[in-house]
Amino acid sequence: MIFDNDGLTLNTEDHWTRAEVILFERHGRTFTHDHKLQLVGTGGKAVEEALVRMLDAPEDAGGALVAELRELVAEELARGCAPMPGAVELLQAMRSAEIPLALCSNTPRRLVDGALRGAGLSQAFDATVAGDEVAQPKPAPDPYLRAAAALGIEAAACIALEDSATGAASARAAGMFVIGVPSVPGVTLDGVADAVHRSLEDPALWARLGL
Repeated sequence: MIFDNDGLTLNTEDHWTRAEVILFERHGRTFTHDHKLQLVGTGGKAVEEALVRMLDAPEDAGGALVAELRELVAEELARGCAPMPGAVELLQAMRSAEIPLALCSNTPRRLVDGALRGAGLSQAFDATVAGDEVAQPKPAPDPYLRAAAALGIEAAACIALEDSATGAASARAAGMFVIGVPSVPGVTLDGVADAVHRSLEDPALWARLGL
């Protein structure tokens, strides 16, 4: 079983949103929900290009904008981070069932480890994959293929839990069965995920997973 991180396992989307609001204010713009929908789950060059477009910045400013945003996120995460509702219970149930567990994130290792520490989940997974450890981030299949390899399991035998269309596309490209659990209002995973549930607490999700 492979979990996405931001907005699926951990409630970091609030931290990212606060950081994005600050970044936009610094650059004379107002951060909107439409901006949020465009950024959820993205990584790599896609984030750079999106920020340049949204902030009407020079084309070569993408890297600096992403670095600035990540510093703001790190400051927000340092204040603490909570698991998403049902995440701890689901992880514990899977651990009891001896199901191999991996975390697959599009964010850099430093932010992934900081968020897991803040939520008390540093030891919850058998393997973790960060966005800066693969050649191509989500929606490419690289992160999920790396996570499956770290578990020693064929990708086609894995189930991925995702909250974004970008992440769901990545897991599907890796050949996995994808369960969508969107957490940001307005995000729809119909047609991208193989199944969609309203939260990690959904009894139907637990039943689907045989727990």
